[in-house]
Amino acid sequence: MRVLVLNTQVVFTKGGAEIHADSLMDALSRAGHDAELVNIPFKWYPPEKILDNLLACRMLDITESNGVPVDRVIGLRFPAYHIPHPNKVLWILHQHRTAFDLWGKPICDIGCFPDGRIVRDAIARAEKELLPEARAIFANSNNVAQRLERFCGIHSTPLYHPPHGAELFHSGNDDDYLYYPSRISGLKRQGLVLEALARTRQPVRVVFSGSADNPEDLERLKETTKKLGLERRVDWLGRVSHERMLELYANCRAVVFPPLDEDYGYITLEAMLSSKPVITCRDSGGPLEFVRDGESGLVAESEAAPLAEAMDRIWKERTFAVQAGKLGRSLIDELGINWNNVVSKLLA
Repeated sequence: MRVLVLNTQVVFTKGGAEIHADSLMDALSRAGHDAELVNIPFKWYPPEKILDNLLACRMLDITESNGVPVDRVIGLRFPAYHIPHPNKVLWILHQHRTAFDLWGKPICDIGCFPDGRIVRDAIARAEKELLPEARAIFANSNNVAQRLERFCGIHSTPLYHPPHGAELFHSGNDDDYLYYPSRISGLKRQGLVLEALARTRQPVRVVFSGSADNPEDLERLKETTKKLGLERRVDWLGRVSHERMLELYANCRAVVFPPLDEDYGYITLEAMLSSKPVITCRDSGGPLEFVRDGESGLVAESEAAPLAEAMDRIWKERTFAVQAGKLGRSLIDELGINWNNVVSKLLA
């Protein structure tokens, strides 16, 4: 098949969604298909720009190229997945969340603008009217599927996939640190981890890696680190190579990953592939589809004190941490998460 994968990208930003698209492209190529990635640049501020982006996508014609038809289109993110095509399937990573589940929350940016509500309502109408154009709708997790049903009344099928380079993850030593690999963002709640760390009774250490959406966010977190007296217990590594990330996963005690209502969460699966337990929160969304509390990890309330208790337990109960990590690794195999399954369903 000649296949186009439609994704949205904030220019000069690379995160899980971009890695996801690249991995899908690799899987399509390995399966013998002629695949191309179409990245649509996206600007969400002021909010009216979102509607401009949506209109631009609706005006694109990708039905053919050089007179040769495009057989299948796979849409991943708003608004790119609204580009018209008669043979389009959707594999939704997430909608424009500030118009739906994040509306009214402190992190909701469009709600701060005078026309924010108008833009939100326009996005919601577009989703309800345009998403059903697709011949099939998949979501990358049950969490995303539930949001789509709740806010738009649209049914979708969860379709799990492995993280990039899944075969390279491995278990190593226990070098006495918790690892949190993620872009630095309010949604990822690195600040909550710092607050919890300050309340731990054990000498817990946390290593953070990942670049910041906004450099000012990182500076504020570093100031908080100093304010709480955690300089000797926290490392901010910034963006690291894939090889270095594999080492950090392999040699940590556990992975801490307490985001707010995560869509899917590669970090959870990467930790499990590395035979490491995961500490997450009850409102963290996607990770809860894989982390079994007290078995393959720990699930805490999203407050500093209970999260600190979970970190303390992992730190002092080394045997539990090892056993939980092994169970998590076995769960990956049980769930049968692989790219062959993904490609066959998207191209059916």
